[in-house]
Amino acid sequence: MNIRSLTRGDGVVIGAAVLLLIASFLDIYSIDGAPDSAEIPSLWGSGSVVLGVVLAGVIGAALVVVARAMPQPMKVAGLDLGQFGIAFSVFAAWCALGNIFDPAGAFDNNGGASGINAGLGLILALIATLIMAAAAVATPLVPALKGSLIPASRPAAPQPYGGQPQGGYGYPGAQQQPFGGQPGQPGQPGQPGQPGPSFGGQPQPGQPQAPQQAQAPQQAQAQPSGDFSPFWFAVPVPRPLFAEDGSPTPIAELAPGTWYLAVEQRGANLVAQTQDGRRGVLQDTSGIQRG
Repeated sequence: MNIRSLTRGDGVVIGAAVLLLIASFLDIYSIDGAPDSAEIPSLWGSGSVVLGVVLAGVIGAALVVVARAMPQPMKVAGLDLGQFGIAFSVFAAWCALGNIFDPAGAFDNNGGASGINAGLGLILALIATLIMAAAAVATPLVPALKGSLIPASRPAAPQPYGGQPQGGYGYPGAQQQPFGGQPGQPGQPGQPGQPGPSFGGQPQPGQPQAPQQAQAPQQAQAQPSGDFSPFWFAVPVPRPLFAEDGSPTPIAELAPGTWYLAVEQRGANLVAQTQDGRRGVLQDTSGIQRG
């Protein structure tokens, strides 16, 4: 789970769920003429309110947040968890509204429970579930709610194209190995104790030419076009990354809160590199944050 993919709308949903839990411990009724010492049950004293309002709202909020934080959408019966969460949230708000209008239920049909009104707990529960349902429905539609809930920390200064960030790609402090080397054997592509050519140098006599030939396309590929300078960037909302060959199937998804390296510009598109080394074309570059 990636909590950095949570949006501002998800933060509103979480806040509404906390407010709903607080409301569940407050009075469910407000009785006219009742003394201050009267013991009035909380929302947990009514099974219908607990199931239809409190638990439905909390479960709905949890499903919305978990669905957003999952790297891949999880589906149940053809629907993803986020859609189930929205349905639970709307259902909780609907049940809370019904309890506001008729808190005593069937007991007041014959005048046996007159003077019973909705208590503070029910009123706050209605407000919380309405906010929750509105945020869950509006988050995919309102740009202001799509923004990242946890801002991304700014990366170090961009390195020249083909280099790694100081300390390792995306992981400061990690020790990098030279091209073709082994741990503890800097610059040695072969066995320990055997001298090896430096990156781009000539091989020793008797050594195969394949490593040097394999380096040539990598060096040619590492040259940026024009005056473009590689830079780090973050996306405001999840964006698909497409293959460089133009196929319509995304090869990865860029998540908010993570920095990616732009290595090339193709018109209005960017060629981005992920932390696992995959490269692809970012077609939607609107609203990206440069590091």
